[in-house]
Amino acid sequence: MAKVKTAVVYYSATGSVYTLAQAAAKAAELAGSEVRLRKVRELAPEEAIASNQGWAAHARQTQDVLEATLADLEWADLLILGAPTRFGIPAAQLKQFIDTTGPLWAEGKLVNKVATSFTSAATAHGGHETTITALNNTFYHWGCLIVPPGYADPIQFQAGNPYGTSHTSDNGQVPPGEVELAAMSFQAKRAVEVAAALKAGLSR
Repeated sequence: MAKVKTAVVYYSATGSVYTLAQAAAKAAELAGSEVRLRKVRELAPEEAIASNQGWAAHARQTQDVLEATLADLEWADLLILGAPTRFGIPAAQLKQFIDTTGPLWAEGKLVNKVATSFTSAATAHGGHETTITALNNTFYHWGCLIVPPGYADPIQFQAGNPYGTSHTSDNGQVPPGEVELAAMSFQAKRAVEVAAALKAGLSR
């Protein structure tokens, strides 16, 4: 059976979402998937980035990560999207990329892909669930099959978010810990397994 192809597409300002995206990509590879890890284009002006030490450092750290294209979405069987929350919805950088997908949507090229999402927020009640469900609204329009982590693994009873992995960064000061990384790994592995089953079924 052909490998599942996974696109992990993310936006990260100070690195929390990037760390989760890396964990998702690694777990997907370990589950047997071919993976593309892609960031979306930065929209903030250089002076804004330079004014925040963590933001500037992360921009330098990830300058060699390839930027996502529509071809990456079309290529993939599984879409894993992540962004920090901004006022309870996904950051504009990822939203802007999503807004360019109209041609793929119009041609039905995103239909029947498996999709799942994750986030990071500065505070404990800063929009974890609303950001994930907002991303999932996009998947409904695309015709994707959404795979949440649910409480399908013991790690989820520690992580506590059945919608998707989320992390509280304390304004970028606290990186994802063992629980968040394990939850992200489980979520990605589960999504790969579902995508593999779907791909096998559709190929019959």
